[in-house]
Amino acid sequence: MQSKPRTVVVLGSGGTIAGEAASADDDLGYRSASLPVAALVGALQLPEGHAVETEQVAQLDSKDMDCVTWRALALAIDRHLGRTEVVGVVVTHGTDTLEETAYFLDRVVAPAKPVVLTGAMRPATSREADGPRNLRDAGVVATAAGARGVAAVVAGVVHAGRDVRKLHPQRLDAFGSGDAGPVGDVVDGALRMRRPWPAPARAAIDVAQLPADDALWPWVEIVTSGAAADPRSVRALVDAGCAGIVVAATGNGTVHCALDAPLADAAARGVALLRATRCLAGAIVEPGPAAGAALPSAGALTPQQARVELIVRLLAARAA
Repeated sequence: MQSKPRTVVVLGSGGTIAGEAASADDDLGYRSASLPVAALVGALQLPEGHAVETEQVAQLDSKDMDCVTWRALALAIDRHLGRTEVVGVVVTHGTDTLEETAYFLDRVVAPAKPVVLTGAMRPATSREADGPRNLRDAGVVATAAGARGVAAVVAGVVHAGRDVRKLHPQRLDAFGSGDAGPVGDVVDGALRMRRPWPAPARAAIDVAQLPADDALWPWVEIVTSGAAADPRSVRALVDAGCAGIVVAATGNGTVHCALDAPLADAAARGVALLRATRCLAGAIVEPGPAAGAALPSAGALTPQQARVELIVRLLAARAA
């Protein structure tokens, strides 16, 4: 009996990589999520003996990413990775919220095989489109020996899904990995590692337990602490039924004194809290073991990542 070819599944979710503009010289005034994923995979150059499959999970501008699409992606990834012939999954995604989806998938799917997100900063119709190169590089990582877990590949750089964050609104090399640094690079069609793959994390919740309705997901928001911070922002969220609040704190996790009382009241009323730094690099370092007891630190997570973390924690607590 002939064995099935080693397969890479490409899941489409829209984004700029699938965008179209009226002119090949227009890199900004395009319509995102126009082309189906099947029209993009011609850029893939998989090693001999590999096959490619596509599935259109969603077709949206990633600024409009929602919880139901997260669930659909997680379920599709889980289903395909359960197939013995599938060696990896590639997800085409818009860059605006790629970091949030990558972190979510890392916490929920926690795959032993590679799941590689990629996108583009220019539409598919651009004279200098970056999507084909990014998709080709994603295929390299998805088929690389030893690759595992969630990763993001953009502009030839490989980032761990738990570390990636968008740093620039237009540059082709728009992503970074904070102090952790990239995992590796794709150079001349091969993966070159800079550091070992992160140890696989245990999934926080079974994908089958993810709610099928956006309204059933926990409501978590980010409140920014800064000069002239207004306590009414916290009170309004708590009174409206917000289940979790991430404070985007200044410096080493410091919070404006005007927010102290409403945050303490929020905690007393059962609202989950996390504190992340607004700084683009670095992590909160506590001066002592009990320093952040009242307002727990998110460590090196960005406010966006910390928000996803709180959503996942609340879902897991509900499912327990």
